[in-house]
This record gives sequence, C-alpha cells and structure tokens, in this order.
Amino acid sequence: MLELVDRPDAVRADAELLDLLAALGTKLEGRLAVITGRSLEQVDTILGKVARELAVSGSHGCEHRWQGILARPNRPESLDTAARKMHDFAKARSGLLVEEKSFGVALHYRMNIQAEEAAQALAAALAGELGLELQHGKMMVELRVAGGDKGLAVRRLMRRPPMLGTMPVFVGDDVTDETGFAAARELGGHGVLVGAPRPTAADHGLPDPAQLRRWLGEAAK
Repeated sequence: MLELVDRPDAVRADAELLDLLAALGTKLEGRLAVITGRSLEQVDTILGKVARELAVSGSHGCEHRWQGILARPNRPESLDTAARKMHDFAKARSGLLVEEKSFGVALHYRMNIQAEEAAQALAAALAGELGLELQHGKMMVELRVAGGDKGLAVRRLMRRPPMLGTMPVFVGDDVTDETGFAAARELGGHGVLVGAPRPTAADHGLPDPAQLRRWLGEAAK
C-alpha cells in the first residue's frame, strides 16, 4: 500500500492511507488484518493509532496482536549475533542498511546492488551457522526465527471470529507474500499481487499501490 523507499526506517503512512484503513476496518466489521514481515513495533510506528484497531501479524507470522491479545515467542540470542555480523558487513561497504526487527534482521542492498551476491552469501552462511530461517525479499535478505510465514498467519487469523467462515483476500507485492497467496486460495479465497506480473500463487493482480488504494477505497464505501 506504500511505495518502496531506500530506507525502510523512513516508511510512514500518509493521512489518506490511515483514513482508508480506518474506513475499511469499519466496513468489514473487524475483518481487516495487516500481515507483514515487519515487527509489531514497526507497524505501530508506520500506522500510528490505526494499528491498534486492526488485527496485526508481524515478523512473518511470529507475533500477533488482536482483540487485546498479544502472542509472541522469546527472541533467540542468535539473532543478536546475526545482527552484529551484518552490521560489520555493512560498515565495510557503502549503501547497505541493516534493519533489526523483533524476530528477524534484514540486510538491504537496494542502494548498492553490486553487493547483492556477497550479502546473500553472508546471510546463507549465517542461517546455517545459527539455525535461522533464510528469507529473500526485494533487494534484501533476511534472517528470522524459524517456524512462521505469512501463510501460517493467514490460517491462524481465519480460525478466529469474526474471520472464521469468511473468504480471505490476501494482498502483497513480495516473494515473502507467496505463502499468504497460497493459504488464501486454499481457504477458498484469493491472492492479489501488486506490481509487475511474475510467476505467483496469486490469482489476481494490480499494477501499483495507487491502484490498490483506489480498489480498496471503492470497497470501503
């Protein structure tokens, strides 16, 4: 729903988007959820008080907050080790950013695409060494706690009222969203890929975030 930016810590929702999410949440009577690889704290920073009104599944399905209930595992020390090594790697090269999350750490190379191969090699080595899950994304690679993904988050949400028995529609733009698309379709719903066409489990597509906002705006009326 937001355009990509070079610095992930600079992402903030604009007033129009916040109003849209609030209206859509009301229209759907609580059946609106944010499922993301970002942490709950990051979602709160991006969406402000609107985040407290929605179901949120963060860190690729590792942590959840909904209807006053918070569920999350303990953070393993291996993530701190991975973060230190990624910071050391980034300091030796220009244009690299390390994004620390509650249950993951990501290395972004959007501003230095020449470092892609080395960044991915480092992450793969750390995943094997530290027993962490390796997750590729748009111009980034991430290490995270094993055992969760966006598909599991979809299934978890759909087992609880008021979503129980309804049709899920999962919207995303990244390869990390593929498990969410697949889960939504397995449950009788749909996946919507935002962005350029590519091989995907989604069965519908929209060209960009602006078109997604227009579509959701019509749904919120």
